[in-house]
Amino acid sequence: MIAGFALMVLGSQRAVAGARELAAGTRLPPMFIGVTFLAVGTDLPEIANSIAASLGGHGDVNVGDSLGSAATQATLVAGLLPWVAGPLVPEPRGVRRIGAATVVALGCGAVLLADGTLGRLDALLLVSAWAGISVWLYRASILEAGPAPPAAPTRRAPAAVRTAVALAVVAGAAVVALNGLIRVAEALGVPEFTVSFFAASIGTSLPELVFDATAIRRGQVQMAVGDVLGSSMVDATLSLGIGPLLAPTLIDADLAVIGAITAAAALAVATLVLSSGRPHDRRTGSVLIVVYLAFYGLFLTR
Repeated sequence: MIAGFALMVLGSQRAVAGARELAAGTRLPPMFIGVTFLAVGTDLPEIANSIAASLGGHGDVNVGDSLGSAATQATLVAGLLPWVAGPLVPEPRGVRRIGAATVVALGCGAVLLADGTLGRLDALLLVSAWAGISVWLYRASILEAGPAPPAAPTRRAPAAVRTAVALAVVAGAAVVALNGLIRVAEALGVPEFTVSFFAASIGTSLPELVFDATAIRRGQVQMAVGDVLGSSMVDATLSLGIGPLLAPTLIDADLAVIGAITAAAALAVATLVLSSGRPHDRRTGSVLIVVYLAFYGLFLTR
């Protein structure tokens, strides 16, 4: 399982680098690049895990990892950023729009998960929600930082090949990690959903932490904020739905609904903290980390 997660992190970093090369010179605003291209790139482990888990008939692994990652990125990852990369000041309006959209998506997801199944229609609604929110965020002009500066022309074909190879690595690593995760859950006698919500979500959220910390150190604060919140949005919609779109699965309805509500609460708290207009420093970061730790208490009492 650990080896699979390590390969997913490395593969995701390569894939994101390739995606950035492909997007160079498009003059898209930094936060929009973070919310869309980079969020999908750093969420490749969750997306690959969703497909592998659904095809293997382990719906709880998909739902647990997707919902757990949405909560983990909005609390633990966002909380650790000022500790590892220094204080940052997010753009409030953009944070509120992304956060609100994700909370609504998680609420709708809870309704879809309540019957204990994730069918193709449910999955199609989730994937369509991701596409619709992405278009809405762009058209709503929430990204006010201005267009990205033009970059030197790049050779698109080699970048596309490198990105495709990296994606293949991520997909293969997800299968390895999935098999290890299932064996760990069986050995410990712990529900697959619970192991996925915590252990797997931390492993698949590492690309966000690594990339966002690097981006902040290089002065790309809005890109990093867009990625960490956009990744939660991707988890709540695209990642959750892409696997069942190929292979519908059964799930533990009670745990899934609690997970969706928990993730929605995490996004609401993170949105309030990050949209205050004040610097996001170690003090506010600690608040988000405490919120993340509170998840353990919620699930351990069940």
